[in-house]
Amino acid sequence: MWLPAVVPKSASGTLGPINGLVSTNTSLTKSDERIKRGRECRFAHQRLMRHLDLTDEQWNILEPLIPNPQSRIHRRGRPWKDRRSVLNGILWVLRTGAPWADFPDRYPSFQTCHRRFQQWVRAGVMKRIMELFAARLQRRGDIDVTEAFIDATFASAKRGGTKIGKTKRGKGTKIMAVADRHGLPVSVCVESASPHEVRLAVSTLLQMVVPDAPQNLIGDNAYDADSLDAELRYYGIELIAPHRANRKRETQDRRRLRRYRRRWKIERLFAWLQNFRRVATRYERYADNFLGMLHLACCLIVLRHL
Repeated sequence: MWLPAVVPKSASGTLGPINGLVSTNTSLTKSDERIKRGRECRFAHQRLMRHLDLTDEQWNILEPLIPNPQSRIHRRGRPWKDRRSVLNGILWVLRTGAPWADFPDRYPSFQTCHRRFQQWVRAGVMKRIMELFAARLQRRGDIDVTEAFIDATFASAKRGGTKIGKTKRGKGTKIMAVADRHGLPVSVCVESASPHEVRLAVSTLLQMVVPDAPQNLIGDNAYDADSLDAELRYYGIELIAPHRANRKRETQDRRRLRRYRRRWKIERLFAWLQNFRRVATRYERYADNFLGMLHLACCLIVLRHL
């Protein structure tokens, strides 16, 4: 007489494994888990891509400021790619710091985006947008340059190019910036890393995107120079900077040094800029392209306050 095999029970009283059945179920479970994790990673990547792109509200502000591509003379070739998708591709490079050739498939080709970016840089589109945003905020009273802050940061250069100098930290570029009373960027400039900041202060002020000159310019002790103080006084600008340790004759009014406590706002601006990985390290060979990335990053910072 045929009798069924005795099914063993586990310690908890449940049925135990039968002829390797558990191993098969385990393999299927692991496969399902791998598929699930892959889907979750894919969905997370898509959410990240949407987060890096412009929102509809932001694009409505930027759309009239981005010029349309010029029509070709002979009307040949493929139609121009959408401006919004091209700008989103450029912003992806700006935020991630990835090479142009690593473009995701959801954007136009990297040759199209890089070519359009260079066209906008040569036309001065990025700086013009920054000027229009600053003028709009200044009319609302959200930009105040009666008190401004100046400082510089170092960006190492991985390649050769223009405006690259040698320092103790290696070769790189110096990013000069001026922030208003609220810490918003009103000037950004790219220079070689070799010259001292005192020699670059006036040229940075001349690049301001607002017409008014600051009444009080606050910097660290690197700007403590009698020559710079005299030059700024000629333009009606009061320089506020703590004295260096080796200064013999004091010229700074300590009561005005109370404004120095708010110099953290320019450091916060550089922290905002460091979030855009493409400007944390310079990969552009041409200084104009690197400056265009800086202007675009400043535009996004100011866009948050519109």
